[in-house]
Amino acid sequence: MLNIVLFGAPGCGKGTQAVRLKEKYGINHVSTGEIIRNEIKNETELGKQVAAAISRGELAPDEVVINIIANYVRDNKECAGNIFDGFPRTTFQAERFDEILAEYGLKVDMMIYMDVPEQELVNRILLRGKESGRADDASEDVIRNRIATYRAQTAVVADYYSAQAKYFEVDGLGSMDEVFERICSVIDSKR
Repeated sequence: MLNIVLFGAPGCGKGTQAVRLKEKYGINHVSTGEIIRNEIKNETELGKQVAAAISRGELAPDEVVINIIANYVRDNKECAGNIFDGFPRTTFQAERFDEILAEYGLKVDMMIYMDVPEQELVNRILLRGKESGRADDASEDVIRNRIATYRAQTAVVADYYSAQAKYFEVDGLGSMDEVFERICSVIDSKR
C-alpha cells in the first residue's frame, strides 16, 4: 500500500493534484477538508463544532479529525493506497496517525510539500471564493489568518517527516501539468 501525505498551505493546489494522482496511481484521495465540509453542510454536531472554528480561521480540533481518519483507515485498510490531503496538520496528529496506521501494519511512505508563496496563495483562494461561494474563501483577513495558522501550527509537521526521511518538497508554481510532473517524479523515484 502506498500512503502519501500531500501537504501545503491553503490554496496551494493539493486537492487538484490529489485528484490527478488518484487517477494515475489508482489510489484513494482522502480529503479531510471535504469530509469536514460535508459534516458542516449536513449540520451534524461535529459539523457545528468545526464550523465555529473555521469561521475564526482556525483549524478543526485534533481529536475530531483524528477520529475521522481512524474510521477511514479501519474501513479502507485493504486498498491500494491513499493520498491524505489536509491531514495530518499538527505533530500530535502525525504521531497519532503513525499509531493508527501501525495497528494495521501500514505506514506513511512520503510527505510531499507543495511550496507556493503567500501572496499567490491569497490570490488563488480569493479567486476560488468568487467561483465557489465558500465564505471562508471570500475574506482576505480570514485567508491570511488561515495561512498564519498553517505556518504556526502545521508547518512543523514537515520537521516530523523530515526526521523520518519521508519529506519531499516540490515547487507549487507553474501550470497544473508542471506541478503534477514534479510530484510524480518524487513518487516514482521513491517507490
